[in-house]
Amino acid sequence: MSSTKDASQINRATIVIILGLALALVAGVLGGARYVFNKAAHQPVAMPEMPSPLAGSPECADFVRALPNKVLGYSRAEIAEPAPPGAAAWQRSSNERITLRCGVDMPLQYNVFAEPETVNGVSWLRVDDAIPESTMSTWFTTDRSPVLAVTADTAQFAGDSSPVTEIEASSLPQVHIDPAPAPLQSLDGGDTSACADLAAHAPQQIAEGFSLVDVPGAGPNAPTLAWSAPGREPVVLRCGVAPPPSYQAGASLLQVNNIPWFEDTEAGIGTASTWYALGREADIAASIPVTGGNEVMTNLSNLIAEAVPAR
Repeated sequence: MSSTKDASQINRATIVIILGLALALVAGVLGGARYVFNKAAHQPVAMPEMPSPLAGSPECADFVRALPNKVLGYSRAEIAEPAPPGAAAWQRSSNERITLRCGVDMPLQYNVFAEPETVNGVSWLRVDDAIPESTMSTWFTTDRSPVLAVTADTAQFAGDSSPVTEIEASSLPQVHIDPAPAPLQSLDGGDTSACADLAAHAPQQIAEGFSLVDVPGAGPNAPTLAWSAPGREPVVLRCGVAPPPSYQAGASLLQVNNIPWFEDTEAGIGTASTWYALGREADIAASIPVTGGNEVMTNLSNLIAEAVPAR
């Protein structure tokens, strides 16, 4: 009887020891993982050189120096050498970071169709990455000098959170910056007599997220239509332009429903391509962003086939 009791006590002691070792192992693994995570989160952030004509200005130096230690819970990070002037970063892990550059050029996406939003008294324009499936975005100030650019992966943030809500940019001088002209505006004009019905047939949405917007200075029968989407370049259609100067007989065409399209690879601006719809009584040009996809081209083709007679 005594031996059975002793064996039971030994077994309990063994179990306690095993449990203790297991808990210690788990604690060690968690501690090691925490150490690796923290070490990765504090590695210097590499930021390559990029066109930033005013990055070395006193205004940028003072602005970067005054930036907060935290933005949306991300901690201020060291910039890897050689550190470019006018740059700052915050990070939470090796692949979760927010970067800022001061003194950059205004992006081509800032045109008459751009829709900046005001945050804490400062006008910001969001520009989404044109790479398919990418969730990266950059916010540019459009009323400050020098211009700021804040880049982050929007998939890291909950809801509509934006890093610019915690970056106080109102200390920079406020200026008026004229937006770039509308895409296709520089094209030579042509006969617009066959374009009168285009506006009446224009859909409110040309693709998911792209809504019809007013064209500055356009009348009710304007031969120019535009659809915009937050963070993306607009879809612009201009009816009654001169024939594409680079088109030659035998050129490669893209047939979409009843419309043959010719791409003028020399005329694109930003990440948008310039296409010409051929075979109608008016020559028609379209500026189509990479993010528009096949849906834009298909719906534009249907609109043109319905509203502009064939030759």
